[in-house]
Amino acid sequence: MIAHRAPISGVAAHGGRLIATAGYDNQVVLWDAAERIALGRAYHDHLANQLAFSPDGTRLVSASSDYTARLWSVPDLKLLAVLADHDDDVEMAAFHPSAPLVATASRDHAVRLFDFTGALKAKLAGHAADVISLAWSADGGALVSSSDDGTIKRWSLADAALLEDIDLGGVETDTVALDGAGTIYAGNDEGAILTIRGDRRTRIEAHAAGVKRLVYEPRENLLVSLSYDRTMRIWTPRGSQADGLAPVAGATLPAAVWARSCAFLDGGTLIFATFGSCYAVYDLAADRWDLDGVGPTEGVNAVAIWNGARATIGDAGLLNIAGRPAGGPGSLCNFLIAFAGRLVTGGQMGAVMDAHSGAVLHQHSSPLNCAAVFARGGVPHLIVGAYTGEGLVFAEDDGGALQQVATLTCHANAVKSVAASAERLFTVSADAGAAWFAVEDLSETGRVERAHGRIANGCAALPDGRFASVSRDRMLRIWRGPDSAVEVVETPHDHSIKCVAASADGRWIACGAYDGKVALYDAGRRRWAAVRRPTAAGVSSLCYEAASGCFLAGSYDGQVYEIPAAQYRKDDR
Repeated sequence: MIAHRAPISGVAAHGGRLIATAGYDNQVVLWDAAERIALGRAYHDHLANQLAFSPDGTRLVSASSDYTARLWSVPDLKLLAVLADHDDDVEMAAFHPSAPLVATASRDHAVRLFDFTGALKAKLAGHAADVISLAWSADGGALVSSSDDGTIKRWSLADAALLEDIDLGGVETDTVALDGAGTIYAGNDEGAILTIRGDRRTRIEAHAAGVKRLVYEPRENLLVSLSYDRTMRIWTPRGSQADGLAPVAGATLPAAVWARSCAFLDGGTLIFATFGSCYAVYDLAADRWDLDGVGPTEGVNAVAIWNGARATIGDAGLLNIAGRPAGGPGSLCNFLIAFAGRLVTGGQMGAVMDAHSGAVLHQHSSPLNCAAVFARGGVPHLIVGAYTGEGLVFAEDDGGALQQVATLTCHANAVKSVAASAERLFTVSADAGAAWFAVEDLSETGRVERAHGRIANGCAALPDGRFASVSRDRMLRIWRGPDSAVEVVETPHDHSIKCVAASADGRWIACGAYDGKVALYDAGRRRWAAVRRPTAAGVSSLCYEAASGCFLAGSYDGQVYEIPAAQYRKDDR
């Protein structure tokens, strides 16, 4: 049976009859909307991010982290062309409303235009950071793109020239949409929706966390916003009125729904990306969710050692210990860590939870990414990194309950990873920054705003107060502190590095990438000892198991792979 085996990151619909989904399992799946059955599937070489139908429904384009967009025929999903001029992940692709053209948005900072044969027609350069989203004007004469550089740019199709450069004050904007009159709607990381009509701008504080997707439906004149605050809101554009948007409806997203993508199936029905095997459906008039067929997926997002056994948790929020079910909260979890006699987890629901029972120990306003344990005054503490940039610090109270004792302002963007040594805490962010905090009083001791060349994804503690970090720039960095020179090590990776871990003595550092490779660095000899690719799926997490002398690589395919470090010690003889 055709189904997704990892989270669905993109959805599209055509004519109320067809639905397409793109997933972290590299799959593109075409569905019959009426029967909710899969009609066929195709594959990318890496994560499939977003996708779109052509206006006539005869073609589908998918954007992927394999550095391509691909054009498929509908309904047989025959590969028609590979749009392959990109130097980094392709986040989005969109058909021109009438001409045989596709526009792509890439993390290599450029927008490109291709014809249906896959020939590059134009490269639109000008963004200074990853291009995340784009949208065509209704007449097809202009294209709008948004980027992590905090700008929106409007381009002319006729001469591939920049028409307008809109500065959003450095605030990252993940999503744009246009209505028929050319009004630009932009959703930013502060939870606001900006309405831009010529020189006039209005701002609506729409959500409590970043807006991840905007979708405009022209026939119904509706705008949908999705946020990591776990809500959906529906708006009616007000035309020329100053306040821009009028709220129509809203709903809380179920635990299985991912606020990354949605589409109108028809005027009264929305479909959604999920963390499960199939898409979700929402009936606007009835305010009713339909999650029929949205089964759990196998992806592992975190691995930990618990009482000498290997524990995992992932997309389905199911805890496994020594390969056996052990409970779990039942919603996507990003981290798993032993703290104060319990296993603690958290993820898309924004809750710090007991990993066994799923009991909520603390509720935050945005999803949670990562965690580390440290001792302060001889008392165990836990720091949890949030999508909204905070470091939430916890300790146990006298009754054994988890109590928040501090909130650290770590970054303006998502905290991607945290690590702790005896004296310092270290955090890295989606804005490429790094920050240090003193364990003693939790004060900030320094930061480097552009610590990495791209998004920083992971960090790990090393002996003597040093830290290692990895980034989308495919470099390993070893830090002594914010005021010391950083050691930058070129890695063997050719795709973004997702995670990093170190052996207890700091001799070995492992880096895991989204393409399934793990590279092992001998820090003593300053050389790469091994590169392995145990899986074609991405490596989501790494931890070191002292008992086996292995790094444990959790993968989106649901497996944990052993990467032995001890065997390389024979080189010392």
